[in-house]
Amino acid sequence: MRRRLRLKPLGKQVMVITGATSGIGLSTARAASARGVRLVLAARNGEALKAVRDDLAAKKGGKIAYVVADVGIEADVRAIAETAIREFGGFDTWVNNAGVSIFAPLTETPIADQRRLFETNYWGVVYGSLEAVKHFKTRDGGGALINIGSTSGDMALPLQGASSASKSAVASFTKALRMELMAERAPVSVTLVKPSAVDTPYRDHARNLAAGGSRAEAPVYATPLVAEAILYAARQPVRELTVGTTSGFLSVLNALAPSAAEPLMAWAAPKRDPTAPSRMAVDDNLHHAGRDLRERSFQAGVRESSLYSSAQMRPKTTLAIALVAGLAAGAAMFGLRKGERGGKD
Repeated sequence: MRRRLRLKPLGKQVMVITGATSGIGLSTARAASARGVRLVLAARNGEALKAVRDDLAAKKGGKIAYVVADVGIEADVRAIAETAIREFGGFDTWVNNAGVSIFAPLTETPIADQRRLFETNYWGVVYGSLEAVKHFKTRDGGGALINIGSTSGDMALPLQGASSASKSAVASFTKALRMELMAERAPVSVTLVKPSAVDTPYRDHARNLAAGGSRAEAPVYATPLVAEAILYAARQPVRELTVGTTSGFLSVLNALAPSAAEPLMAWAAPKRDPTAPSRMAVDDNLHHAGRDLRERSFQAGVRESSLYSSAQMRPKTTLAIALVAGLAAGAAMFGLRKGERGGKD
C-alpha cells in the first residue's frame, strides 16, 4: 500500500536533532520544545545533552530523550533512531545538523583532519538520511528529512575548502535523494536549509590551522532565524530554504558569473583578524566533543530578521505583495501617461 505524505502540526511531532548542544541545533531544540515538540537530541557530549534535557524539561515541561552519539559512526546513528522508536514509537522529523569545520589552506590541511570532517559533515548526513527514510516509508503520513547545508556548498570559500567540499557533497546527496524518492512516490519531504553566516560558536569550535583568528564577514544572522526555517520545513514540504540574503546572492553570482565570483571570493574571504590568535587545534571539536552549551556568540551587528528568509516561508503573501506592487506601479504609469496626453491636448 502506497503511503501519502501528511506532515503533522509541530505540537504532535517527534523530532530528532543531531548536533543539539550548541548553535543551530540548540536553538532549534529550544524553539521546538516551546511549541510542544517531543525531542530526541543527539551529540557527542553526554553531560551537555543531559543539561539541555534538564533545562528544557524544567522550563517547557518538554518530553525529551537524548543519545550520546557520533554521527560519523553508522551504529551510533542507528541507535538514535532506535531510541526514538523505543521512547516515542517513532519520529516525524529528522534534522541532520551536526557539523565541524577547519580553517586552513587546503595544501596545509592534514588528510586525517579532512577525513574526520567528512565523517561528520557528509557521512553523518548520509547515515541519518537513510535511517530517516527507512522509517518514514513505514510510518503513516511519512515524515520530513531536513539537512543543514551552507552557502559554501554553492560558492566554495578559501581557507574553508574542506568544509565547503563537504557542504557541496551534502547538497548533491540531498538533491539526488529527493529525486529518487519522488520517483518512488515515497512519503518523505526532503529539505536543504542553507544558512548564511550565523552567530553561533561555529568559529570557536573549528580547527584553526591558519595564521590569525577567523571572523565572520557581515552580514551575520541570528540562530533563531535558522531554527524557524527548520521548524517551517518540519510542517510544510519545501525543497530548499536559504537563511539570509548573502547565501542567495552568492549562489546566484556563482551560477551566473563564476569568473567574476571566484576572484571576488579569493580577495575577500581569506581576510583574518590579526588580533585573534589561532588556537592551532588546541580547543576544537573536530576529533572530540565540544564542551560548551552556547547557542550564540552575540557578536556585534547580528541581524535578528531577514526579509529574504521570511519571503520563502510566506510565498503566498510575498506573491500577493508583488502583485499589488506591480498593479500599483502599472496604475501609476498609466496615470502618468494619461496626464502627459492630457497636457498635450
